[in-house]
Amino acid sequence: MPRIRGVNLEEHHELVWADLAEAIRQLLLERDYDSINMGHIAARAGLARNTLYNYAPDKSTLVMALTERRGRPTVERVTAIAARSAEPAAQRMLKIIQEVLAAFTDPAMHLMFRPGTRMPAADGPRKPDNPFHAIVVGVEHVVRDGIARGEFRDVGDPHLTVELLSGVMRAGAERIGRDPAAFAVTVRAAQEMILASLAA
Repeated sequence: MPRIRGVNLEEHHELVWADLAEAIRQLLLERDYDSINMGHIAARAGLARNTLYNYAPDKSTLVMALTERRGRPTVERVTAIAARSAEPAAQRMLKIIQEVLAAFTDPAMHLMFRPGTRMPAADGPRKPDNPFHAIVVGVEHVVRDGIARGEFRDVGDPHLTVELLSGVMRAGAERIGRDPAAFAVTVRAAQEMILASLAA
């Protein structure tokens, strides 16, 4: 039986997930995503290949699990911001844009946009089985709240509007991935564009 790292099994698994994330990050610096296989990941993380299959059956599932784990704090923060009904909707929207784009300063989060991953995240966060679907729900709640208060114009179809706005966020996230130094200017541009599209 392999030696358990950490004080308990839960801590052991957290350490292994951290090693897997770092292994994929290092491998992506050296080679194309499509050329990386489970053997490469296991070797770089210091795991036996059969042990790696206890964490995920294939590369796409592993990457999806890693991005979900890295994105959990952002999902929790966005959900909390969306629920602050005492705050103006526009103020909450500005904070959500900042939080979501800040998450994409983490290179591991860019895996969800990588071509050829063939994972649910490749279709964007709109699908209910996507771990980031809660962000879309939170944003739609803020849009509907802003319309009800007269802060935002009646967009007709809030769900469609949020889907379209998610394209702005994806473009911003991809821009930050290509050029991390563009974070601040990208956040400002996304905030201006999204609020302008919703303004009453």
